[in-house]
Amino acid sequence: MCGDKRNIVSMYCIVCAVIISIGCAGTLGGRPLTYKKPVTDPDFNVDIYNPDKTWYGTTLLADNHRPERPRIIEVNMQGQIIWEYVLPQNLKRYTNPGFDVEWLPNDTILFVLPRKGVYEINRDGDIVWSYVDRKVSHDADRLPNGNTLVVFGGSDQRGDAQVKEISPKGKIVWAWYAKDHFRRSPYKDIYHDGWTHTNAASRLANGNTLISLRNFNFVVEVDSRGSIVRTLGEGIFHYQHDPEMLPNGNLLVANHHIPHRAIEFDPKTGEIVWQSPIFERDAAPARDADRLPNGNTLITGSTKIVEVTAEGRIVWAFRLKGITLKQPRDKVRLGFYKAQRIAPH
Repeated sequence: MCGDKRNIVSMYCIVCAVIISIGCAGTLGGRPLTYKKPVTDPDFNVDIYNPDKTWYGTTLLADNHRPERPRIIEVNMQGQIIWEYVLPQNLKRYTNPGFDVEWLPNDTILFVLPRKGVYEINRDGDIVWSYVDRKVSHDADRLPNGNTLVVFGGSDQRGDAQVKEISPKGKIVWAWYAKDHFRRSPYKDIYHDGWTHTNAASRLANGNTLISLRNFNFVVEVDSRGSIVRTLGEGIFHYQHDPEMLPNGNLLVANHHIPHRAIEFDPKTGEIVWQSPIFERDAAPARDADRLPNGNTLITGSTKIVEVTAEGRIVWAFRLKGITLKQPRDKVRLGFYKAQRIAPH
């Protein structure tokens, strides 16, 4: 159905609007560019770079600071663009609350277009897999078994599944429903951009699933049957984003409590054992925190991405230059959302 890009793009778009597209070769109509010589974008600036203290690689991120030209970019340590993919005109509106981007080991890119679907493209911009569903939001992870874990938290209703595991053929093989556990006070009457506004999910090494219930201000770990094994961060997290279970059993999150910062939480003691420097007002909110192999932490805010050492020293800072997102709505809709540091490949 999707093999001839020249003749059936329009047919493909019509079909994908009403069904799940599964493993189709095709194109979104975007513009991928690979630069043999890195390109300097005048909107960006790396004003801190300590090569001896950083974890060297490229950084992949969704760049939405110019709403007329949302794109995925990969930058080097100097902040120069080495690859970019500009979203096509018909899809650029599907970027709120920010589109998650993940580099996969086969050198393809998995990304989420909220209220549209999940797409995997190669470096030429060809679709190698997609899952179209208007309830998709926030986060998607490719699992070791080839399935994809997808979040459905944007404007979620009480009857919705908040997380689904999708097979390569588009079949739902697992789903988790918050209604099975939280249809009671004080949770049943909460609503802010959705009931739970689930914004992240990840599969743990033990086979359980970590789920961030933003509106409830905590994270749950659930087993394969969907039962809640434990609740994490209650009373400490506030509108948490991108929770990451660390090898030491602690939880790293981007916390939206003022002041905005990344925090590492010890579930055994219930205490914060590490926290990043405060994100200044014009860069808040912090929406992503990744622990790097050298122990540093990569943190993404609306106008800057920083790499911070365990001692709290900023050793790399990638910023929007001369651009301030002044309105609260702009900070949610525009700017940076998530970033991933990639080892040289």
